[in-house]
Amino acid sequence: MALSKVEKRQKIKRRVRRNIFGTETKPRLSVYRSNKEIYAQIIDDNSGVTLASASSREKGVSVEGTKTEVSASVGKALAAKAVAKGIETVVFDRNGFVYHGRIKALADGAREGGLKF
Repeated sequence: MALSKVEKRQKIKRRVRRNIFGTETKPRLSVYRSNKEIYAQIIDDNSGVTLASASSREKGVSVEGTKTEVSASVGKALAAKAVAKGIETVVFDRNGFVYHGRIKALADGAREGGLKF
């Protein structure tokens, strides 16, 4: 029987997460995309702590425009929070989503904000 869309994404996520993990010096930038919103957080996997987070539901993020434009502003907001905490380099975890559209826009926004990955 064929896998559903969610099961397929979970399978890809498990495969990718075998090799990607965040450390104190280079934390992991994890992205989650729902139908309406997009969420991103920077995680130190060694201690299991979220260092910074941003989402399209926050007040500081502009909600005007398309979902792709909102994703770019979420990336910039997350990068601003991370740079303020002294985080400059991260490992990008697309969480099983295709690196295209809103995921790519968030990554580009984070790069514009000053994160390196």
